[in-house]
Amino acid sequence: MKPVYLEDGELKLIDQTKLPTEFIVHAYTDYRKIAKAIVDMIVRGAPAIGVTAGYGVYFGALEYQNEPKDVFYDKMKEVCELLASTRPTAVNLFWAIKRMEDVMAANADKQPVELVAILKDEAQAICAEDIQMCRDMGKHGAELIHQNDTILTHCNAGALATADYGTALGVIRAAHEAGKNISVYADETRPFLQGARLTAYELHADGIPVTLITDNMAGWMMKLGKIDGVIVGADRIAANGDVANKIGTYSVSVLAKAHGIPMYVAAPTSTIDFTMKSGDEIVIEQRDCREISHICGIQVAPDGVAMENPAFDVTPHQNVTAIITEKGVVYPPYDINIPKLKEFPS
Repeated sequence: MKPVYLEDGELKLIDQTKLPTEFIVHAYTDYRKIAKAIVDMIVRGAPAIGVTAGYGVYFGALEYQNEPKDVFYDKMKEVCELLASTRPTAVNLFWAIKRMEDVMAANADKQPVELVAILKDEAQAICAEDIQMCRDMGKHGAELIHQNDTILTHCNAGALATADYGTALGVIRAAHEAGKNISVYADETRPFLQGARLTAYELHADGIPVTLITDNMAGWMMKLGKIDGVIVGADRIAANGDVANKIGTYSVSVLAKAHGIPMYVAAPTSTIDFTMKSGDEIVIEQRDCREISHICGIQVAPDGVAMENPAFDVTPHQNVTAIITEKGVVYPPYDINIPKLKEFPS
């Protein structure tokens, strides 16, 4: 289940706003429409957004390849700025764009037509690396899951949030593939319902036992002893281990801590912002409040009522048992152990 891939000269994106009732794949060659697809959450999930942005830069270069070199670089700056403006919280977006910018800078002696092929290769490399990182992450994380465990997950950190396989769901998949008899509780994840529409869809399709619950049921399930561990993804991890993830993750972390349940975060090192000291510095995206007032196009709130719609919250590092990366599992103290990841080869 690949939500983003290059095929026949077009970028293909599974429309995640239509799942699970409709499976629609859109084709793009215009970087502006690719940027809008990110904003509209046709593609979502930090790693998948990064991969998509890499391809967006490539298609921008393809459009302007016949311009004089100085004009080409001016246009490419506009391309990168547009893509970077789409989602402020997910660090993979900026990481991928920076990689593409670095490639352009390293090949400044080449003509734009030559650069296009190089940028295409880099975008393809970002995609392939994401798939491998998720596979490696799954192997490391699966060791933390025990036979007969029931795992709670929030939002969607599966194949649909990456180039393939998934982060949090990648760990769950790897444990399932290893023969562990596991099951999953999936929070519905209001207001965009990624848990109900996407996580339940993925796990059910894979034959992994999944039970869907509303967000406000998680604490009671923990109280009843039905949950052995929590695994979520991340959109940005600060150098001290604070984690920005889909709104509601903070609440789950507080509940897990109160019930003595381990709280794991699965994310590639591309999601770690080594320059950000703590989660206090993370910009939280504010989205259209129509996502709250309407469910699947049906109005559920009165006209004129005040609303707020932060898309993410920040879980403090004190609530995180361990961070699972493609380079291994990181334990506290995070301010000491997270920087060590930079010493590992990519």
